[in-house]
Amino acid sequence: MGLFYCSGIFILEHYLPSFLRPNISFKMGAYGHLHSRIKEVNDFKNVDILFLGSSHTYRGFDTRIFSKNGYHTFNLGSSSQTPLQTNILLNRYLNQLAPKLIVYEVYPGTFMSDGVESSLDLLSNDKNDLDSFKMAFKTKNIKVLNTFIYASIRDMLNLNTNYTEQNNKGVDTYIPGGYVEKEISYYTPKFIDKSEIVLRDNQLDNFEENIQKINNKNIDLMLVYAPISKSKYKSFNNKNHFDSLMHEHGKYYNFNEILSLNDSLHFYDSHHLNQKGVKKFNKKLIEILQNESQL
Repeated sequence: MGLFYCSGIFILEHYLPSFLRPNISFKMGAYGHLHSRIKEVNDFKNVDILFLGSSHTYRGFDTRIFSKNGYHTFNLGSSSQTPLQTNILLNRYLNQLAPKLIVYEVYPGTFMSDGVESSLDLLSNDKNDLDSFKMAFKTKNIKVLNTFIYASIRDMLNLNTNYTEQNNKGVDTYIPGGYVEKEISYYTPKFIDKSEIVLRDNQLDNFEENIQKINNKNIDLMLVYAPISKSKYKSFNNKNHFDSLMHEHGKYYNFNEILSLNDSLHFYDSHHLNQKGVKKFNKKLIEILQNESQL
């Protein structure tokens, strides 16, 4: 029965159009350049800084800027990366990268997420192993489970070996070291309805496990809330609770309180910096690193 089911999943995904298979979503080389990042990570060892987190990470920490300031870095961010996916990436790449410092981007939305989007991204663009299996069951989502089955079969049949992702895709350009630069555009500020930050217990558990894993390796850790637009930031009612929780887990910097940016000039949407904003954000972060002798 299991073999029949797995075979059916493979046939459906491989041969039918997407609208006929709504419960499978394998997207190699999809939005965010994770495939390129995973392929390149094998070339990096003993980095000064490893960046972890969501799209605010791979769109917010420009590896070129850090390189110009003498830091050897790698950006291991991924779209909507929740603590669950961060855990898997740490299991796979922490020992190899052996960073002196981890900059872990923390955003309330990733702690509120079910992790489905990021799970599908990881299953489609990285190897699949026991950690992938555990993730598929932890998400309790049929689309993730089916995609895991399909992705694992592709791995066994070596169907991914000839795929090469383009560095330039639309308005996005992949930069060596894991950063993605977006063609400059600007956000038009608008009112955003108020909302509560309600963190999922399972994501908090995974987050705490990640912190412990990093501490066990005696790696310096910096938790960073990357800048979002003022309109988005003000929409969260219980910001102080989130800040307090992050402070309990390590050295924490909320750049929404540290750095003054302009919604119209420094963002391309309500919670992502454009390149002008990235430069200001990275400059300030590097100042903090240098002043506190983090490296």
